[in-house]
Amino acid sequence: MAQQDNLVIGGHTFTSRFILGSGKYAMRLIQAAVEDAGAQIITVAVRRANTRQQENILDYIPKGITLLPNTSGARTAQEAVRIARLARELGCGDFIKIEIMRDSKYLLPDNQETILATEILAKEGFIVMPYMYPDLNAARDMVNAGAASIMPLAAPIGSNKGLATRDFIQILIDEIDLPIIVDAGIGRPSQACEAMEMGAAAIMANTALATAGDLSMMACAFRQAIEAGRKAYLSGLGRVLTRGAAASDPLTGFLRD
Repeated sequence: MAQQDNLVIGGHTFTSRFILGSGKYAMRLIQAAVEDAGAQIITVAVRRANTRQQENILDYIPKGITLLPNTSGARTAQEAVRIARLARELGCGDFIKIEIMRDSKYLLPDNQETILATEILAKEGFIVMPYMYPDLNAARDMVNAGAASIMPLAAPIGSNKGLATRDFIQILIDEIDLPIIVDAGIGRPSQACEAMEMGAAAIMANTALATAGDLSMMACAFRQAIEAGRKAYLSGLGRVLTRGAAASDPLTGFLRD
C-alpha cells in the first residue's frame, strides 16, 4: 500500500491540503469548506474572536479543526506580536499566521516587519506561518527566524487573479525546505491545481469560495483540483517540448500489403 501523503506543519500532521481563509466569514462558507473541501485548518481574525457586538466565529468552527489565528490589522511587528499573544490567551492555540500590512491600497505584506515578528513569536513557542510577498531572500530570513511554513501571495488579496507571482513562487518551492502554502489571489480550482503541480504544499483560499454561485460545488471542485495537482506533482509530470512534436504512437513498422 502506498505511503500516506500528509501535510506536516510544525510537527502537526494533516491529511488535507486545503486551508480556509475565513475573512469573508459566513456559517455556510465554513460548513462547505469542512464538509465539501475537507479543510482541517481555518484562519481566525482575532478581532472576530474577541468581540461581544458581533457573532463569534469560534462558535461556528467544528471541533477537531485546527485554528490558525491571523494578525490581520497589524501594521508593525510589535502589533502582530501583541495580537498573537492575545490569540493564545483566548485559547486559539499555538498556530499563528503573521499578516503585517502597512499598505492599505494593495494590501501587500511588509516582509521586513514579518521577519521580525516571526523571530519573536517562534522564540515564544508559536508555530509561525508568515504571509509574505514571494521573495527568496526574505523567505530565507523567515526560515532562519523560525518559521514553520512560508505563505507567499499568488496575487493581491481578494482579487481572484490566480498565479500572478508564479515564477517567484516556483523559486521558493525549489529553494526553501519548508511547506510552501500558496495564499491569496487563487480564484479558480484550475489555478489551485497548477500551484499544486508546481510543488506547493497546500492552498489557502477564501474569496473564490465565498463569491461562487454554488458554494458547496466550488468547495468540492477545489478539493478535487488540489488532490489532482498533488498527485500529478508526485507522479512526475511529463516532459515539455520546446519545439517540434513527438508522436505518441510509433511512426515506423506499419503493416504492409
